[in-house]
Amino acid sequence: MIGGRRPLPGRKLADRRVRVERPHSPYFRYTGPGQMVAKQAASLPLTPAGRLVFRARSLIFGRPLASEEEIGERLAKKKALAIFSSDAISSSAYATEEILRVLIVAGAAGALAYSIGVSIAIALLLTIVSFSYRQVCRAYPNGGGAYIVARQNLAPIFGLIAAAALLIDYVMTVAVSTASAIQQIQSILPAAFDYRIEIAFVSISLITIGNLRGLRESGNIFAVPTYLFVGLALLIVIGGVFRIVSGTAHALPSQPDAVPLGATEQLSIFLLLKAFAGGSVALTGVEAIANGVPAFKKPEAKNAANTMITMAFLLGIIFIGITIVAHAFAIVPSVDNSGGPTVVALVAGTVFGASPLFYLFQIATALILFLAANTSFNAFPRLAAILAEDGYMPRQFSFRGDRLAYSWGIVLLAGIAFGLLVLFNGDTHALIPLYSVGVFVCFTLSQSGMVKHWFTTREPGWWWRAIVNAFGGVLTFVVLIIVTSVKFQNGAYLVIILIPLLVAMMLFIQHQYGASQRQLAIRPDYVAKPPHREERVVIPIPGLTRAVVQAVNVGRSISDDVRAVYISEDPDAALEVRKQWERQVPGVPLVVVESPYRALVGPLLAYLDVLDRAWPPDKPEPITFVVVPEYVARHWWERILYNQSSKRLRAVLVGRPHTVVVSAPYRREEENRFDPPPVPESTSQS
Repeated sequence: MIGGRRPLPGRKLADRRVRVERPHSPYFRYTGPGQMVAKQAASLPLTPAGRLVFRARSLIFGRPLASEEEIGERLAKKKALAIFSSDAISSSAYATEEILRVLIVAGAAGALAYSIGVSIAIALLLTIVSFSYRQVCRAYPNGGGAYIVARQNLAPIFGLIAAAALLIDYVMTVAVSTASAIQQIQSILPAAFDYRIEIAFVSISLITIGNLRGLRESGNIFAVPTYLFVGLALLIVIGGVFRIVSGTAHALPSQPDAVPLGATEQLSIFLLLKAFAGGSVALTGVEAIANGVPAFKKPEAKNAANTMITMAFLLGIIFIGITIVAHAFAIVPSVDNSGGPTVVALVAGTVFGASPLFYLFQIATALILFLAANTSFNAFPRLAAILAEDGYMPRQFSFRGDRLAYSWGIVLLAGIAFGLLVLFNGDTHALIPLYSVGVFVCFTLSQSGMVKHWFTTREPGWWWRAIVNAFGGVLTFVVLIIVTSVKFQNGAYLVIILIPLLVAMMLFIQHQYGASQRQLAIRPDYVAKPPHREERVVIPIPGLTRAVVQAVNVGRSISDDVRAVYISEDPDAALEVRKQWERQVPGVPLVVVESPYRALVGPLLAYLDVLDRAWPPDKPEPITFVVVPEYVARHWWERILYNQSSKRLRAVLVGRPHTVVVSAPYRREEENRFDPPPVPESTSQS
């Protein structure tokens, strides 16, 4: 027995049986001789305040998860449909309204006659795009979507263009979905208009917390409103079609804030294209499933592909159905965003009336729009992590938090999206022109890349797959031209400017990482040898304290050449410090530097320069270790009061040639090391 514990059998070493004790530790579990695995995903804090913060974080975000638990956070198809499809499906709540707002200027007859045709054209485009992305899921199961496809099949620059467009689109998804959700609340509670920014802040904050807790729990949160909206929307479509077939559908009375029905513009191809561009927001979010394939349970690619088809089917049925019902009941949108009912609210009212189902549907619509932002909260951080791994984004974006979520990307997305809502005053129609340009950039690049992929791999059936993707690529490129041209003056020009700026930023980051990697690289034939340079230690001191003595002990363990530097503006005080130092710290010289300007950093740097110049020029320059004494504060308020000079010193000294900065922390728990041993009572009496 060693230390009261049963020793474990070890292995033979020099013909002797060695026994190894397995010490108990709350931080590690032992898997074999000399091997241990950390129990905690993050080290436990040592201070009471730190432990309190740790418990609060665990309560809000959940306990830390080990990397091996990631497979348990994978999503089944039902939960994945709720998370990754909420953006696309929820767009049916405002896509029809965007079509009608354009066509209504040609008069009621023109608007109501052509809205169905426009919605069907958009649904056909949705079918082609969804089928194309279904193939992306199978061809690229590691995720990344348009970025990976364009980068590997076209050129890295096209991949960056797709990534920039996707990042913008994900931010716009959060902003537009949140603004539209507030509109749905206004349809039943007009007073909510005055608090739209506050509602947006609360909703984005809750979604952020939900995603920081991890995928599985966020899936549980988002599944209920998504399926409730889908069920009630299908019920509205069925009920509306039944009334149309039975002949009981009739035009609603004119709303006081509705768009005037008189024609102010002639119905033209340009107007139809503009309506098509407005309704094309229904396709936003389609690519999110292809980007998030790794989040699915095995087989990931198959489950993602099937979820893609389910999402496209539901979106197409709901979108066309709502447009048909709106046409049958001559529903027109409100003039402004001041609290009037939305088109989807009026459609629901025609079927449900003033029953509880109407209010339940409006609540479900608002919730799914709030939670549609969650699609971006899953896709944006994953794309940012892929870009970071490729060196195009700061590496922090590839780090997983305690709950295995990409915390940096989640927090950044929340901040930018809320800033946009504040900037555009929560106006859905002001945000939408910035929305779909980036989407069709990604669609075009992705499908063009897939054509190259099929010609390269020549898998079974590659020729007809290439035809489908080529047709989709041409079609989405035409739509991109249409959307950009008709929305250019309304704000699409901002996206055209932002995409090159983001690409330039990513290239700059990649250049910086590449340059630093080249600077840090060593030759293959290089072999590290023991240093031949001498070492010296300089300890800047504020006086003689226990923290300073700790720093002296650290310095002595580094080199025999140790000296302390005391910077003072008072010669008398410096003399007292010297007397105390020579009496209590013998063997370590003290250098006093007079500084009449109350400076600390400048005189210390000047002294280090003097040391460098005094070194013989024929000898290699020594390494100077600057050991900085630091007091380890117990409480948060103490961190404000202590070590400020130490922080300034480190900031200036880091990067100085031939200089290494060493922190020597002193903890209050070590105070007994400096106290003299107690004198026995018998000795003191004698």
